[in-house]
Amino acid sequence: MAICALGYLGVRSDRLDDWADFAGKLLGMQKIDRGSKALAFRMDDQMQRLLVSDEDGDTLAFMGWEVERQDDLQRYAARLDKAGVPVHLGTKELCDRRFVESLVWFEDPMGNRVELFHKPMIASDPFVPGRPIDGFMTGPLGMGHAVLHVKNIEIMMPFYRDLLDFRVSDYGLKPYGLYFFHVNDRHHSFAMVGSGQAGFHHFMVEFQNLDDVGQGYDLAQQEDGRVAYTLGRHTNDYMTSYYANSPSAFFVENGWGGRIIDPPSWEPHETHDGPSFWGHERLYLSEEGGRKRLRDMRLEAAANGRRAPPVAECPWLYNQLAKQGK
Repeated sequence: MAICALGYLGVRSDRLDDWADFAGKLLGMQKIDRGSKALAFRMDDQMQRLLVSDEDGDTLAFMGWEVERQDDLQRYAARLDKAGVPVHLGTKELCDRRFVESLVWFEDPMGNRVELFHKPMIASDPFVPGRPIDGFMTGPLGMGHAVLHVKNIEIMMPFYRDLLDFRVSDYGLKPYGLYFFHVNDRHHSFAMVGSGQAGFHHFMVEFQNLDDVGQGYDLAQQEDGRVAYTLGRHTNDYMTSYYANSPSAFFVENGWGGRIIDPPSWEPHETHDGPSFWGHERLYLSEEGGRKRLRDMRLEAAANGRRAPPVAECPWLYNQLAKQGK
């Protein structure tokens, strides 16, 4: 029994035109019209990875997590039901809208809708990106990762770790609680920010080519206020990325070169160097609101010689060595 990938995300927003430009022209996804009230986007051969519905809220509507086998849905449903979590069977209409064979859905302790599904539908026509890119790192790694704001990590942790089998990759306690979880070889497919807030912090898409990130960064800088974090590199998953302000009240991380791990041998651990080796200046924050504190952590990490292992400079080679256990 296993949840194996982040399969899709849903967003509520009444700014469909803005999302069409953002997800298509900046992120490079393929736009698929779903009538006047919704837009869908492809990232690969799957029929749908992102769905934006014309609804009030401007935030996360649902997360779709793929399971390995059909009977995993019943097993998770039984486990959640035993823990007192109401579980709902997805109707045929809902499965058709999600382009999956079957699903169940429920809410986490903070009211975020979670859908577990089996067997996504594969498109018959090839993926056509919204701008010239080499493509996204998806396949067995899933669509990317999703990160939630949480008011109380002590309540959310056992839900995702113990009931849903998300495995801790690492965690940091300064400048605030950050917990990262893996469900496949991607360093993390899910994370929680202990900000004391509720809602969606960001989702990440990983490009196959660093130049696709850089060219997107150039495009984002042509729009006032589009860049939320400058180009930088994370300390735990070695991702080189920038963050864009989406048309809704959350960010989208545009990354390349993410760390591949070996889940059976991986040991969760605490990190102490802050979120980034360099860059990722939080343009949306004031100096007093945390921007200086995070910058000082990066400067301290640099002064202490912290950096990613040299082999991570070549993600392909890093992935090959990781598979061989080297």
